[in-house]
Amino acid sequence: MGEEKPKSKGVWPSVKPFVNGGASGMLATCVIQPVDMIKVRIQLGQGSAVQVTKTMLQNEGIKAFYKGLSAGLLRQATYTTTRLGSFKVLTNKAVAANDGKPLPLYQKALCGLTAGAVGATVGSPADLSLIRMQADATLPAAQRRNYKNAFDALYRIVADEGVLALWKGAGPTVVRAMALNMGMLASYDQSVEFLKDSLGLGEASILVGASAVSGFFASAFSLPFDYVKTQIQKMQPDASGKYPYTSSWDCAMKTLKSGGPLKFYTGFPVYCVRIAPHVMVYSPSISLCPFSLLFVCILCFRGVQHVMFLWETQECMDQFLMKGA
Repeated sequence: MGEEKPKSKGVWPSVKPFVNGGASGMLATCVIQPVDMIKVRIQLGQGSAVQVTKTMLQNEGIKAFYKGLSAGLLRQATYTTTRLGSFKVLTNKAVAANDGKPLPLYQKALCGLTAGAVGATVGSPADLSLIRMQADATLPAAQRRNYKNAFDALYRIVADEGVLALWKGAGPTVVRAMALNMGMLASYDQSVEFLKDSLGLGEASILVGASAVSGFFASAFSLPFDYVKTQIQKMQPDASGKYPYTSSWDCAMKTLKSGGPLKFYTGFPVYCVRIAPHVMVYSPSISLCPFSLLFVCILCFRGVQHVMFLWETQECMDQFLMKGA
C-alpha cells in the first residue's frame, strides 16, 4: 500500500488572515464610527467631546455620527486587510526562518512596522475620503465638497486634483500606522504576560486590560502623526490657490509654534477609546473569535451610551441654570 499523498489545503489558509483582518476591521468600524467622528471634530478645533456631541446632535442629527461610514468601511477593507494579512505572512516566514522558534520582540516589531507601512499605503485613498467626509460639515457651506459616498469622493478627487492627490497626507498616514503598530506590539504581549502570569486573570479580563494598556501606548505613539494627517487631508486652498501647509513637516512646525507639543495630543482620551476596541480584534496574539467580536460590539455600544448620557446631563444642567437665572 503506497503512502498517502498530503491533501492540498487550497487557497483558504493563505487568504484567511486577509479575510479575517478586513472583516474584523469593518465590524469594529461599524460600532466605533461615532467615536472616530468625534475625534476628528475635536482635532479640527470644534471643542471637547461633550461639546462636539451636543453640537452635532443639535445641528446635524444622529445620522451625522455615521457620516463617512462608507469610506471607513472601504478603508478597513483595504488598509486593515492588507496590514493584518501581510503581518501574518511576514511573521510566518520569519518563524520558518527561525526554525519554528518564537520570534523575539524586535522581529515582531519589524514585521509590524513593515505591515503597517504597506497597509497604510494601500489604504491612504480611502483614509483621505474618510477625513474629508467627516470634516465637511465644519467648513463654510460654499467650501463643502458634499461627497455622496466613498466612491464618489475618490472619483471627484481624481477628476479635480489628479490621481496622485489620492495619496495626499500619505506620509503621516504611513508613519502613523508604523507608530501605532510599534506601540501596540511593544505593549500588548507584555501586558498579557503580566495579567496572566502575575495576576492570574481570566480571558475576558486579560482581553480588556491588555487592550486598554496597548491602546494607550498605541495612541501615545501615533496621535501626533494622526493629528498632522487630519490637518493635511482636510485642508483646502484659499482664494489665491495657496494651501495653509506646504508639507507634513510644515504643518508639524506651525502646529508646534502655535500650540506647543500638547497640541498634537488634542482629543487623546477619545482617541484611546477609539483605538482600544480595534486592538482587541487586531492583535496577532489573540485568535479571532465570535466572543472577541461580540465583546467589542458591546463595549463600543456602551461607550456611545455613556457619551449620550453625558450630553443629556449637560443639557439638563443648562436648562436648570437657565431657569435659575
